[in-house]
Amino acid sequence: MAGHKELDKETGIHTTGHVWDGDLKELNRPLPRWWLYTFYVCILWAIGYWIAYPTWPLANGYTQGMLGYSQRATVTQQVDAAKAAQAGMRGQIEKASLADIRAKQDLLQFAMTGGKAIFADNCAACHGRGAQGGAGYPNLNDDDWIWGGTLENIQQTIQHGIRWSTDNDTRVSDMPKFGVDSILQPNQISDAAEYVLSISGKPTDQAAAERGKAVFAENCAACHGEDGKGNQELGAPNLTDAIWLYGGGKANVAESIRTGRGGSMPAWAGRLDKSAIKSLAIYVHSLGGGK
Repeated sequence: MAGHKELDKETGIHTTGHVWDGDLKELNRPLPRWWLYTFYVCILWAIGYWIAYPTWPLANGYTQGMLGYSQRATVTQQVDAAKAAQAGMRGQIEKASLADIRAKQDLLQFAMTGGKAIFADNCAACHGRGAQGGAGYPNLNDDDWIWGGTLENIQQTIQHGIRWSTDNDTRVSDMPKFGVDSILQPNQISDAAEYVLSISGKPTDQAAAERGKAVFAENCAACHGEDGKGNQELGAPNLTDAIWLYGGGKANVAESIRTGRGGSMPAWAGRLDKSAIKSLAIYVHSLGGGK
């Protein structure tokens, strides 16, 4: 690229002196003055912003700016203001029983609205946005409850969690690891799985299911009941319905028998206040399966 400045005969505009391919010359068309002035104003605005507002990160913080503005402080003030506005209703919910909250329309509406938001923030990650659950996470919309579906049962579960080691009142139901701990042989686990499938109405190997019936009676009936309908006081699921926490195929059932599964749920006492736990319990109870 080489050349010299000259006046273009066609346009009457001087060239920049840049030439490409021997004869392609670049016209000198500077930016409009209004554009340049706007650009300069933006630069001055940016410099002013750097001075007035928090901008530059430092080793142990950031520049505060001359105005001392803080978005964190603004949000904190807004949250505090919202809590103050809700303090009266939250205080009533904290003192009222679950039955009283349900009986008073204003408290019930406030609890339902708050419980839905609390669920989305704390529970949806495991149970799903619609509380539909998934493998290892119960569906909260149906009427099948491992620990009971009354308001009090649900509150207890939320407050103290399930197999949460730091809470002395947590729900505990440790199913034996029949295969891992060599309590049952693989063929016995297979037969027991066939029997469990048979009492839930699924097609099975009848001979294996008959053998599994004896295995079930000796090892499983103490918790799940002789009829397999479960025991909510022990956290033993009903095995005769079509609702399965880890899947209802033979491989899933056999794996549950072999390993005992045993998931955990956080205890929310201490993380959520009393009014929040009550609101959450009422919301979950309302999803369709509450007793």
